Amino acid sequence: MIEFTEGGVTAPKGFSAAGIHAGIRKNRSKRDMALILCDVRAAAAAVYTTNLVKGAPLTVTKEHIADGYARAILCNSGNANTCNANGTEIAEQSSEILAKTLGISADDVIVASTGVIGQQMNIAPFESGIPMLKDALSYTAEGSADAAEAIMTTDTVMKSVAVKTEIGGREVRIGGIAKGSGMINPNMATMLVFVTTDAAITPAMLQKAVSEDVADSFNMVTVDGDTSTNDMFVVMASGLAENPVIDGEGEDFAAFKKALASVTVKLCKMLATDGEGATKGLICRVTGARTKEIARVAAKAVVGSSLVKAAFFGADANWGRILCALGYSGADIDVDKIDVYFGSAAGRIPVCKNGRGVDFSEELAKKILSEREIHIDVELNSGDEQAAAWGCDLTYDYVKINGDYRT
Repeated sequence: MIEFTEGGVTAPKGFSAAGIHAGIRKNRSKRDMALILCDVRAAAAAVYTTNLVKGAPLTVTKEHIADGYARAILCNSGNANTCNANGTEIAEQSSEILAKTLGISADDVIVASTGVIGQQMNIAPFESGIPMLKDALSYTAEGSADAAEAIMTTDTVMKSVAVKTEIGGREVRIGGIAKGSGMINPNMATMLVFVTTDAAITPAMLQKAVSEDVADSFNMVTVDGDTSTNDMFVVMASGLAENPVIDGEGEDFAAFKKALASVTVKLCKMLATDGEGATKGLICRVTGARTKEIARVAAKAVVGSSLVKAAFFGADANWGRILCALGYSGADIDVDKIDVYFGSAAGRIPVCKNGRGVDFSEELAKKILSEREIHIDVELNSGDEQAAAWGCDLTYDYVKINGDYRT
């Protein structure tokens, strides 16, 4: 059984965290540097953005965890450290400063940055901020919360989750924090997601779990169709739960993947609901598909449609836009078999059967679509596969936020 708990990235054994204001962001009330530290050398795995323009921290991190291990995650907000002449130098130097401060190897440091692209960066905030981070490290939920706050940019809410379950007769915990509310589009990793666990698992199996999980979690989130340059989904496993080491397929690996998915899916919902300017979270679940890929493509097309997103902003039950998105998605579907339902805390109604409209109460539909979280259920009636995708509505505020992002 999987049970949600408190603590974020400090919920698993062996992890401490901190978040401070180091001076990268002008507003001194906003934390801008985070640290997650593991007491032991942990198995590490990551998935990165598909954008050809990548931030220097990604290149450095790939090199550092090529052996499958890490001790710490260092992340700053306010500056993406992307398209900078000295970007790699900054990422490497900050790793070295952290390593010297903590008494660990620089090769065991995962580095990440988020913020404005192409803005000059210098090492001074790291020189002064890293010692403060060390002093602020905490094994408590507050330490995780401070780190989660420090990685936020245009996010309006902190994103944190933790679960506990049993694997191999031992309690195993998994915790995660994330940032992201814009430049989020399918094809990982267009957000920052840091996950910790005390599960004992080999680097190879951890990488397999991460790579498989992302196909049904973060690859299925879209806010605005833009893919970021910097971001990653990274997991560190301390092994301190002392479960039998997961070194291959089997019951324990399946249990670990299920628990990991409970964390990543929860973070997906938080990321989508907190889309820039968003007033509503959208969840499209496609069922009855012939293949998993058909279900994924169809679901992503629906939540990624600007017309669908605009309709839900206005609480307009314009189901035709759902079919339109399905029609151009490229998914191999029979449009004459499609059923569509809208649902929320206010109720659930069918709006389309066999690709044709059905009578429904516009008044009830308005109530359903006025809720904070809305479900778009699409039944393809062609098979047994399914997939879900997460998005948000498209509002006036999205343009406002991105019209003056740098200022």
